[in-house]
Amino acid sequence: MTDKKVLLGLTTAELKQVAQELGMPAFTGGQIAKWLYEKNVRSIDEMTNLSKQNRERLAEKYCVGAMEPIDCQRSVDGTIKYLFPVRCSSVCCCDTATNETKFVETVFIPDDDRATLCVSSQVGCKMNCLFCQTGKQGFEGNLSAADILNQIYALPERERLTNVVFMGQGEPMDNLDNVLRATDILTANDGYAWSPKRITVSSVGVKNKLKRFLDESQCHVAISMHSPQPDQRLSLMPAEKAMPIADTVALLKQYDFTHQRRCSFEYICFSGLNDSLEHGRAIVNLLQGLECRVNLIRFHQIPDVDLPGADERRMEQLRDYLTQHGVFTTIRASRGQDIFAACGLLSTAVKDGKVKK
Repeated sequence: MTDKKVLLGLTTAELKQVAQELGMPAFTGGQIAKWLYEKNVRSIDEMTNLSKQNRERLAEKYCVGAMEPIDCQRSVDGTIKYLFPVRCSSVCCCDTATNETKFVETVFIPDDDRATLCVSSQVGCKMNCLFCQTGKQGFEGNLSAADILNQIYALPERERLTNVVFMGQGEPMDNLDNVLRATDILTANDGYAWSPKRITVSSVGVKNKLKRFLDESQCHVAISMHSPQPDQRLSLMPAEKAMPIADTVALLKQYDFTHQRRCSFEYICFSGLNDSLEHGRAIVNLLQGLECRVNLIRFHQIPDVDLPGADERRMEQLRDYLTQHGVFTTIRASRGQDIFAACGLLSTAVKDGKVKK
């Protein structure tokens, strides 16, 4: 086990500081940034416009920090679920066989000329939503910005990506500093130079942190609603107690979503539970005056959870009602269910001690 710091996840300004601390010119940091975020190198030796002496000096204390996925599963619909080792810290062990290593699942979803990656921000989750396998895993740690970016950096299909959604394991707002650092690097001109329109960050609605995200980022935001009725939402999502959906919507109404930035609501449908026209009316009233869209999602039943699966006809009725009343609504295509890659099915709890490392 080595004890080197990780370059992946550092901004250009920080890389320039690293260069100066090692006795190199500041512009060397800009060269390192290009090797990382434009050329996607795996080792410092590949940074060939740095002198051999400078590469050796850098390699004494730092490593790139890229870690390949150690497993993948392929769905009949083309979806691929990857298992990534993570460090849950800013220190690189560079050895996936250590006890400190945890795992997260990341899902690649190709769709004609689009390809979306669903990334994780935590190992496990504190929110403990009734319908989500990740919450049943418990919370095991925050991912560093390097661990978040590595899910893109080391993805075999990286060049095909058109969009990234922070809808994998964990609550992004509960790890906001690292999520913002990762999205800043993705959108920075001297980083990946992506448009913020390519990135969507989800949340149950962590009030103060959600406000900070809305103020500091231009990425799209997606809120997990799942019921417009406070008591019912609380039974599904314990977070409703501290983070009421009404308060979250009130906060969102303070921001402008009439241009390129998008606000959406994720709504998992349970047959006969939250998919009635009564719920539709409550959603319309709740979202009145907010430029947004609603994505209806089919619930896939999971062990030890007594919730009914989705009913296609009721989902279509709810979609049509919402659309007719001014709320743009779609039914999201369900992908990767056969490999447990669909919404709410990601979990690595059983893998920590069973995956061959």
